[in-house]
Amino acid sequence: MAASLRLGRQGVLFGLRLSNINKCSRPTHPRQQRVRHFFPSPWLLGVSPVQVQMPALSPTMEEGNIVKWLKKEGEAVAAGDALCEIETDKAVVTMEANDDGIMAKILMDEGSRNVRLGTLIALMVEEGQDWKQVEIPPPEAAAPSASPPATHAAAAPVLSPAAPSPPPPKPATSGPLRLSPAARHILDTHGIDPKLAIPTGPRGLITKEDALNLLKMSPAPKATPAMAAPAAPSPVPTPVTAPPPPGSRPNIPPLSVPGKPGAPGTFTEIPASNVRRVIAQRLTQSKTTIPHAYASVDCDMAAVMHLRKDLAKEQIKVSVNDFIIKAAAVTLKEMPEVNVTWSGDGPLALDSIHISIAVATDKGLITPIIKDAANKGVQEISANAKALAQKARDGKLLPEEYQGGSFSISNLGMFGISGFSAVINPPQACILAVGTSRAELRLCEDDQTLRTQQMMTVTLSSDGRLVDDGLASQFLDKFRANLEQPQRMALA
Repeated sequence: MAASLRLGRQGVLFGLRLSNINKCSRPTHPRQQRVRHFFPSPWLLGVSPVQVQMPALSPTMEEGNIVKWLKKEGEAVAAGDALCEIETDKAVVTMEANDDGIMAKILMDEGSRNVRLGTLIALMVEEGQDWKQVEIPPPEAAAPSASPPATHAAAAPVLSPAAPSPPPPKPATSGPLRLSPAARHILDTHGIDPKLAIPTGPRGLITKEDALNLLKMSPAPKATPAMAAPAAPSPVPTPVTAPPPPGSRPNIPPLSVPGKPGAPGTFTEIPASNVRRVIAQRLTQSKTTIPHAYASVDCDMAAVMHLRKDLAKEQIKVSVNDFIIKAAAVTLKEMPEVNVTWSGDGPLALDSIHISIAVATDKGLITPIIKDAANKGVQEISANAKALAQKARDGKLLPEEYQGGSFSISNLGMFGISGFSAVINPPQACILAVGTSRAELRLCEDDQTLRTQQMMTVTLSSDGRLVDDGLASQFLDKFRANLEQPQRMALA
């Protein structure tokens, strides 16, 4: 009892002494509290960035390729400036800045392919801020941080001193994989999982060297089961490979090795561009969901040929295709029931006549639009068609220059094709396939004599839900009349 009272008395005295010490220390060091407290500042936490994401530059775009960056890190950016060139499913489009600022960090390098919509591609900061102190968003940093706990948990049951071994697990497979085009091609060609590669490039990018290093390591595990197979004496693999008939082909040809000559029966995979991929999707959609109907007619091109020669004497150069565009637009104006499109609820009548012309490019087929073609002259149509075709081949078409057509024309006459059937471009109702003009001997009904005539075959592919056979026949009849008598187009 006495011992406990003595200890309690000592504790009270110690508390009083400590309080006196604190009271004395406060006035003697008035600046001490300021030094010990740290307040958040941009120097410590970084500058808050303005995110630049992959935009939707066309209605059917799902992903894009970054062709070229037009702004460098640290360069000033004004609203409306061109940031980069992006290859969409239609063309190469320039992406413009929406705000003023400074380009702080480029997250997707030039040549990045298949970048999904909404993916973060760059960071900007506001004017006056230090772009070098930009704060990188956590999504990419969160992916690598999620993998070390798994590796620690896996290493724990083996041995406790194996704790210093976490540096090797660099491949952050939990986050989105970033591969260079060459690495993607090598891994896809040999069927190797990209998650097995150890990225050494910037921001976790799997480079070509990483893919080749993984390729060197991959034959070792594949060779072990092949060596284990001969251990069984009964199923000898030699008779399976022995009978190759001279004219036979393997069911699945082997892939060719990059850099080595391909053996007979091998093949090389060609990566499809965004344009080719979208063309394949739309053609499949058109042929599987639209009931195509076809009708053909021969047109006498004598009047058009004579008119072209007369215009050439006045230094006015127009093509046969320009007259075809004009004739189709005038016929649509005379028959508005053909100028329709199909929606989920039914047909939609269009107020404008915009003619889509098919242009072949190195990346695929694209259809720029000649707007309000019925109200334009042949010379103006010719100028618009030449400008749009050149922009299409250069990949510089704007979205509004190839979206919203009401009728399509595909002309293969310059290649010597006499006639063909084209696939409808949804949601349009018709497409006109034009062949080459040819000289034919025909009986003239007036004097019953044979004459040489320049004939051209056109085939109309129509959507059976919107344009039946009778309506398609009427359209072709009026189209032929407008083309064989060009003066009719001036009166329409």
